[in-house]
Amino acid sequence: MRSTNRRQFLATSASCVATTAIATTSLSSWSSAQDSAAGKPFKISLAQWSLHKPLFAKEIDNLDFAKVAKERFGIEAVEYVNQFFKDKAKDAKYLEEMKKRTSDLGVTNVLIMIDGEGGLGNSDAAKRTAAVENHYKWVDAAKYLGCHSIRVNAETDKPYEEGSKLAADGLRRLSEYAKPLGINVIVENHGGLSSNGKWLAETIRATGMENCGTLPDFGNFYEYDRYQGVTDLMPLAKAVSAKSYDFDADGNETKIDFSKMMKIVLDAGYRGWVGIEYEGSKLSPDDGIKATKKLLEKIRQSVAVK
Repeated sequence: MRSTNRRQFLATSASCVATTAIATTSLSSWSSAQDSAAGKPFKISLAQWSLHKPLFAKEIDNLDFAKVAKERFGIEAVEYVNQFFKDKAKDAKYLEEMKKRTSDLGVTNVLIMIDGEGGLGNSDAAKRTAAVENHYKWVDAAKYLGCHSIRVNAETDKPYEEGSKLAADGLRRLSEYAKPLGINVIVENHGGLSSNGKWLAETIRATGMENCGTLPDFGNFYEYDRYQGVTDLMPLAKAVSAKSYDFDADGNETKIDFSKMMKIVLDAGYRGWVGIEYEGSKLSPDDGIKATKKLLEKIRQSVAVK
């Protein structure tokens, strides 16, 4: 149970959220209206993992991420990774500073990607409950920062059918906690059974929760066809991760057909944030981000003029 001070902090912070719409609906819907009004089929955000090397090396501080995104790359929306402020979820002063910096810059906080908090589909009931409750603090932090979602993992230690039931149980319970706060619980194809698009879509639907959805990642499908995987997950998507690895001389991604992927995304009716997640090694993080952004902008322009 959270302390009285923590509850008071959250209650006070709620009044500081820019619009009540973010508190009652997913920001993916809100951003869709904004994008439509601006004549753009989607907006571009930056996933913090793109800069994981300089962040782990302490060359960039988490508090400066929004500034780096805007000033270095011209991107005004960010997606955090909890690994870079893992002990700060309940630190009111730290979160206040994060929010102030992004607000001062005019940068939108989109979501927080959560790792290391336990398996939401663990077959041990006590461990599964602990994992669900471990995520509560991140729901609270996301609410305060003005994010629309937390990205979690549908991790289970059981095979297909049983694993789906267990993961659906953990996700449903976490989504029930997040719903009154207006926060979505979204799952990325991120290894194990979650990298099977059919399994993940079935699992999300089994939760019966409207605020439980997917974050299709263009990579991370491994043995499952990536285009089929994104097709499976897009009807439930509340965010999209444009994973990239390498580029050819014409600026096209060499492992993933971005035009084909974005057609799947847009054909599904999605008009929200598309997060750049560069994970290659041939280009520097900065150059990889810039190359991915340039490619997405090229595709966006080609769609916009049709």
